[in-house]
Amino acid sequence: MPGSHGSLTKAGKVKQQTPKIRRTGVNSRKKKPPRMRYRFLYENRIQKGKYGGQKDSLGAKRASYKR
Repeated sequence: MPGSHGSLTKAGKVKQQTPKIRRTGVNSRKKKPPRMRYRFLYENRIQKGKYGGQKDSLGAKRASYKR
Protein backbone atom coordinates (compact mmCIF):
# COMPACT_ATOMS: atom_id res chain seq x y z
CA MET A 1 0.00 0.00 0.00
CA PRO A 2 1.59 3.21 -1.06
CA GLY A 3 1.73 6.05 1.46
CA SER A 4 1.10 4.08 4.66
CA HIS A 5 0.98 6.17 7.83
CA GLY A 6 3.61 5.02 10.32
CA SER A 7 5.44 1.74 10.57
CA LEU A 8 4.04 -1.43 12.07
CA THR A 9 6.95 -1.61 14.51
CA LYS A 10 5.40 1.33 16.42
CA ALA A 11 1.95 -0.29 16.69
CA GLY A 12 0.60 -0.37 20.27
CA LYS A 13 3.34 1.88 21.62
CA VAL A 14 1.07 4.29 23.51
CA LYS A 15 -1.11 1.57 25.05
CA GLN A 16 1.93 -0.24 26.39
CA GLN A 17 3.29 2.96 27.96
CA THR A 18 0.11 3.97 29.81
CA PRO A 19 -0.04 2.73 33.41
CA LYS A 20 -2.77 0.28 34.40
CA ILE A 21 -5.23 1.90 36.82
CA ARG A 22 -7.35 -0.27 39.11
CA ARG A 23 -11.11 0.18 39.05
CA THR A 24 -12.57 2.07 42.01
CA GLY A 25 -15.98 3.14 43.25
CA VAL A 26 -18.95 2.50 40.98
CA ASN A 27 -16.83 0.78 38.34
CA SER A 28 -15.05 -1.57 40.76
CA ARG A 29 -17.46 -4.43 40.08
CA LYS A 30 -17.49 -5.97 36.63
CA LYS A 31 -20.83 -5.56 34.87
CA LYS A 32 -22.95 -8.58 33.98
CA PRO A 33 -23.73 -9.29 30.33
CA PRO A 34 -27.05 -7.76 29.21
CA ARG A 35 -28.77 -11.17 28.99
CA MET A 36 -28.09 -11.89 32.67
CA ARG A 37 -28.91 -8.34 33.74
CA TYR A 38 -32.31 -8.34 31.98
CA ARG A 39 -33.10 -11.77 33.40
CA PHE A 40 -32.41 -10.46 36.91
CA LEU A 41 -34.60 -7.39 36.29
CA TYR A 42 -37.41 -9.59 34.93
CA GLU A 43 -37.31 -11.84 38.00
CA ASN A 44 -37.49 -8.89 40.38
CA ARG A 45 -40.14 -6.87 38.55
CA ILE A 46 -42.50 -9.53 37.17
CA GLN A 47 -42.05 -12.62 39.31
CA LYS A 48 -41.26 -11.07 42.71
CA GLY A 49 -43.15 -7.80 42.17
CA LYS A 50 -40.29 -5.66 43.48
CA TYR A 51 -39.23 -2.29 42.14
CA GLY A 52 -35.59 -2.03 41.03
CA GLY A 53 -34.85 1.47 42.34
CA GLN A 54 -34.56 2.98 45.80
CA LYS A 55 -37.39 2.22 48.21
CA ASP A 56 -38.45 5.81 48.82
CA SER A 57 -38.14 7.01 45.22
CA LEU A 58 -41.11 8.27 43.20
CA GLY A 59 -40.93 5.28 40.87
CA ALA A 60 -41.15 2.85 43.78
CA LYS A 61 -44.14 4.71 45.19
CA ARG A 62 -45.90 4.61 41.81
CA ALA A 63 -45.16 0.89 41.51
CA SER A 64 -46.65 0.27 44.97
CA TYR A 65 -49.92 1.99 43.92
CA LYS A 66 -50.33 -0.41 40.99
CA ARG A 67 -50.31 -3.52 43.20
